[in-house]
Amino acid sequence: MKKIFIDSNVFLRFFTRDDQGQHERAVDLFRKADDGLIDLVTGPPVLFEIAWTLRAAYDQSRERVLDVLSAIVTLKGLELPDAGLAEEAIRLAKSSGQEFADAYIWASARKTGAEVAAFNKKQFQRLGAKLHSF
Repeated sequence: MKKIFIDSNVFLRFFTRDDQGQHERAVDLFRKADDGLIDLVTGPPVLFEIAWTLRAAYDQSRERVLDVLSAIVTLKGLELPDAGLAEEAIRLAKSSGQEFADAYIWASARKTGAEVAAFNKKQFQRLGAKLHSF
């Protein structure tokens, strides 16, 4: 079966509908995956790009961004390496009020048994992160 890696702009056109032609092409692609005709794949950097773009360029709320990321992670026919880690980061971000990127960093550190070394300690403390003192 054909496998297609999806870039952030395809997801963005799907969710923002700011270009109707591209939105329709994205819908068609996701329908084909849902019908089992193609396999889709994307990666964690795409999720970060989407989160940043929705916040910075589209002025979307943190909650809306997390809802979009949740929809992507659970999309039928989409393979996402570390999907469990992304889901955990979304849960952490929702429960703590923090941004997805910081939540993903803490989820990654926690998965590996590591502390987080960061200068923006307050954000990580709100996540319940174990911080490295330096």
